[in-house]
Amino acid sequence: MSQYTVAFAGNPNTGKSTLFNLLTGMRQHTGNWAGKTVVTAEGGFSHKNHTYLAVDLPGTYSLYSNSADEEAARDYIIFEQPDVTLVVLDATSLERNLNLALQVLEITGRAVVCINLIDEARRLGIDINLKRISKRLGVPVTAISARNKIGIEALLDQIERVATGAFKAEPLKITYSSDIEQGIAELIPMVEQTIGSRYPARWIALRLLDGDHSLLTSLKARMSRKDIPVSEEVVGHGITACH
Repeated sequence: MSQYTVAFAGNPNTGKSTLFNLLTGMRQHTGNWAGKTVVTAEGGFSHKNHTYLAVDLPGTYSLYSNSADEEAARDYIIFEQPDVTLVVLDATSLERNLNLALQVLEITGRAVVCINLIDEARRLGIDINLKRISKRLGVPVTAISARNKIGIEALLDQIERVATGAFKAEPLKITYSSDIEQGIAELIPMVEQTIGSRYPARWIALRLLDGDHSLLTSLKARMSRKDIPVSEEVVGHGITACH
């Protein structure tokens, strides 16, 4: 029986933890992220012939470095590289929630978008075209109500497809302005030379262009050697390229 890791990501108040608790039941424990006061919860669940380690990431509006919660969620997705990142959205606030989903897809295509509170959306007369959203995002999209246990089996099937590699994602690639794209193109070889191809070079280059020194600190901490001298040059080069 294979085991896979599923990271639960989502804005606060999307029902992410409700879904996490529904799937893991009493098979969970809490702790703190290393070096942070941010609480983490882990649990387990099974579906068909597979078992899953579920990690409930802090509720965040983005994966930038505006808070310890955002840094913890970002670092887990980038460095721990879960088999599936499950992005939980609020069906009644899709436009706002999709911002986080797009950021996740810039890091990894191993994702499932889960639109929760679908019963509440229907009550409000909101019609959601799952197939169209899935085609646009390039990853599986499913609708559920964690509170009322609607659509859970279909969600688990989609998680399995991504975890086992049965679904080949083609995640949406966001194209930025020509200046930013030029800066990204110049930075990517330097990023890959510094940290290798294991991590998402395009996303890291984009964050460095934005002057995200928190990410640089996390990258240094992950490297086997004490520092990454090239990365300071990368930051300076990126900021210059962007202007």
